Amino acid sequence: MRYNDKELVSLSRQRAEKAAELGMKGPKKGSVLKKRLVKLVVNFLFYFRADEEEPIGALLLEHCRVIKEEEKCFSIHFIDEPDRKYVFECSNREQCDEWVDALKNASYEFMRRSLLFYRNEILRMTGKDPLEQYGISAESRFQLEPPAM
Repeated sequence: MRYNDKELVSLSRQRAEKAAELGMKGPKKGSVLKKRLVKLVVNFLFYFRADEEEPIGALLLEHCRVIKEEEKCFSIHFIDEPDRKYVFECSNREQCDEWVDALKNASYEFMRRSLLFYRNEILRMTGKDPLEQYGISAESRFQLEPPAM
């Protein structure tokens, strides 16, 4: 994926849906758990050193799995790179559950599936496509039915 460093830093400064200081262990062998400020902004998970304003890294939460590992830990695995695993440690079970839920709901694919579900429900209940009033046709990329081949 291409990105502009300045735009990514700018995005990291936007209001976070969730932010906390968590223990974080990277995918490199021999990595140890380090305290990081972690911020969820849209579908990016930014992580910072506690005393710095610019992120030291960002994870794009697409094509990944968020798994609760232990009572206070969860991990992020990338489907295309199974060896790339990030582990996070929260202060308690409740915080861990909140992070897992927020991260699972942050991906573009989750939002797309939600849009399709609610669009279908409204169509079923009213007989009208709710997006047509905004000029979004049936040929749009958020189709109700998969395109015919």
